[in-house]
Amino acid sequence: MFLKYGQWGLSMLWGVLVFLFWWLWFPQALSFQEQYQLFLFSSDYFSERMSLPGGLSDYLSEFLVQFHYIGWLGALVLAVLSVLLQRLVWRLMAHQGAGECSGAYLLSFVPSVLSIWMMGDESVLLSYTVALLLVLLAAVVAVCWWKNRRSWFDLLVVPLLYFIAGPLVWLYVLLRLLHEGKRAWWTAVVALACQVLAYFLLPQWPVKMIAFGLNYYRTPEFYNHLQWVLPLVIMFLAASTSWWNRLRNKKMALSLQALLLLALAYLAVSLGYDADKYEVIRQDWLVRQEKWSEIIDRASRHQVKDAFSCNCVNLALAMERRLADSMFDFYQSGEDALLMPMQRDMTSNIPTAEAFWRLGMVNSARRYMADLQESILNARKSGRFTKRIAECLIVNGQYTLADKHLALLRQSLFYRSWAHEASALLYHDDRVAAHPVYGKLRQMRYKDDFLYSYPEIDKMLGLLFVNNQHNTVALDYFMGQLLLKGDVPSFMQYMSWVQQYGGYQFMPRGYQDAVKCIQSHGEAAGSAYGAYVKKKMGGN
Repeated sequence: MFLKYGQWGLSMLWGVLVFLFWWLWFPQALSFQEQYQLFLFSSDYFSERMSLPGGLSDYLSEFLVQFHYIGWLGALVLAVLSVLLQRLVWRLMAHQGAGECSGAYLLSFVPSVLSIWMMGDESVLLSYTVALLLVLLAAVVAVCWWKNRRSWFDLLVVPLLYFIAGPLVWLYVLLRLLHEGKRAWWTAVVALACQVLAYFLLPQWPVKMIAFGLNYYRTPEFYNHLQWVLPLVIMFLAASTSWWNRLRNKKMALSLQALLLLALAYLAVSLGYDADKYEVIRQDWLVRQEKWSEIIDRASRHQVKDAFSCNCVNLALAMERRLADSMFDFYQSGEDALLMPMQRDMTSNIPTAEAFWRLGMVNSARRYMADLQESILNARKSGRFTKRIAECLIVNGQYTLADKHLALLRQSLFYRSWAHEASALLYHDDRVAAHPVYGKLRQMRYKDDFLYSYPEIDKMLGLLFVNNQHNTVALDYFMGQLLLKGDVPSFMQYMSWVQQYGGYQFMPRGYQDAVKCIQSHGEAAGSAYGAYVKKKMGGN
């Protein structure tokens, strides 16, 4: 009895640790996953997901991932799933020979640790974990509860599992072969027949994706190696637990298992979660939450040296009115450090789009967000991007088109209330004008339609400020872009704008440093801007 409750205590302790891991250490990973999907409560959405092998696991995973919108809820979901995985693995191990009082209990945590390691790859979708749980649940039911009806049970379960969980059905087949031996050979035939049938029914999908899963990984035809290691580890644990049960030195066995778990946990975090990558993801998460001071504080301790990070940090500095003072105290990647040119992927231009929105370049913000949404590799919608696109359309007075985007958000859980509030603004210009954000952006945006190219972004920022001299963020970006570009004559010419419209009591420290550097022809000792110029020119 003590051992039984002790096992449950270890499982609950593991759940608490997993919860804290996601909530305190990697909340940005939860936000990242949530922002690349938009779960809708509609029959069309359900039927679309269920039309493919593994559709139910995909549908259930997206239902769960929507709760990542609230950090602690997302962490709780992942903690529960991790405990379920551990308990299901243990049930299979116990039935296979470990026994309820076995000293091999700690080994049942290995798949859960590996799943956390695997999820360090941001392209791994939760549908893989959900599919794995469905397969293990079916295996536990077949092995432990339906032993006397296994033939007809398997005949129903194998095709059903392939339909709801996808190719992970092969783990069920292997577990049945392990338990029943040659008597279960025909389950492999049924699973193979299901996949062959899928090849003919889904000719538009690559064979590799049908064979290895349509919804397990966000990038088509690519997979994380741990997606194949994890089922093999589960098979190994189920096959080897009787050996662990025969060990006489139980204390040594437990010590070895504990060391194995600690080593795996260390490797999972150190190898699975690249520090720079997740720091950039955290910066994007903080931009989304508008935690500007936290972005600056973190960057002052460690800044990732790429344009994405520069865009986030510079936007935070601008929102705190510190860009003119402190811009070159931080790493600057070059002319793209304030606003990046268009990149054809689903991540790179997010901080640029956010900066466009706050500057008043509403059309550019909408264009970038639309391109980001269309670049999501598994062709899903994004709640975050859809919301921003709808806001841009509201500011521009394109109410009919805005309502189409709001209609989608009204079918979601966490965006629904906002969508209803935004819908009340449609076709009411006076309400939009009185809105504290949208009304201000209407005043700051460009008044005429025109085309421009990225190399002229400094001119666009200057024109944006000319249209509205109260737009001090545009002024800071304009002057900062001139410095990044090395356009010294223009910078010196427009210093009068800073004095007249900047609202500074004294000339910003960063501009003083730049002027000193310019006047000394780049020889000013200790100049932050001078260090940037030398780097830009290829110096040391």
